[in-house]
Amino acid sequence: MEFRLLKYFLAVARTENISRAAAELNISQPALSRQLMDFEDELGVKLFFRNKRRTTLTEAGYLLKRRAEEINALIDKTLDEISNSREGVSGNVRIGCGETAGMQIIARAIRELTAEFPMIHCHLHSMDYNGVKEGLDKGILDFGVLIQPAPPKNYSYIEISHKDIWGVIMRKDSPLATLDKICAADLDGLPLIISQQALGKKELENWFGKDSNALNVVATYTLIYNASLMAEEGIGYVLSLDKLLNLTENSLLTFKPLSPPNIFKNFFVWKKNQIFSHAASLLREKVEELSN
Repeated sequence: MEFRLLKYFLAVARTENISRAAAELNISQPALSRQLMDFEDELGVKLFFRNKRRTTLTEAGYLLKRRAEEINALIDKTLDEISNSREGVSGNVRIGCGETAGMQIIARAIRELTAEFPMIHCHLHSMDYNGVKEGLDKGILDFGVLIQPAPPKNYSYIEISHKDIWGVIMRKDSPLATLDKICAADLDGLPLIISQQALGKKELENWFGKDSNALNVVATYTLIYNASLMAEEGIGYVLSLDKLLNLTENSLLTFKPLSPPNIFKNFFVWKKNQIFSHAASLLREKVEELSN
């Protein structure tokens, strides 16, 4: 299988039109059609449904598209590292991260690094725990930021000097807003809005002392801003980490920490025995410096 054919395939999958894809790729439509048909023959499966208006993916095509995007990203990353190794201190560093105020330290490291080496470019990819792990394991990401109670077992890491505290975001006119801290009994039976990651990893079940199926979860979220809008509308109480929202005096919402405290650490992680580009190595050193 040639990498060139994967690029051709992805162009058609994205545009859903062979003519437009051919124009983007700067080749003729008959040549592109012929190479795609040869590609299907080589694989022994149909990748596209073709009609006069659109060219859409078959089930096999969707599977190949997902893998081809991963392969293409890895090829681009590798070529970028090879190219930049000849150009001095430059290159791209890719970081997968969830929502945490601990990213302030990573941002400071990036600011200091790029001030010294302006040809280094850092790319942040917002994703959940599983997305970070998958990106690291497949070599698409250089680093990840994991938010969890204990150090990761399968990755090398730097513990970032920041801790996240779980709490509840609610309207200021909520009956619970008068409390300094929220215990599990206070939330018993109340409508809850919980992050999908926290539910998937069962992060809050030990604190509640019960299975998540016994909780009144009325909604889940991946981005805290969207969850805050639901809280403003009075849909429920948002279980969240602290310092993710700017809750000013004019805000309708307030944050109350859990009691007993449920505290998570931040870890800047990478694959064990990973070979770094010069740019990635410098960022790792800068994060370590700021975390000491």
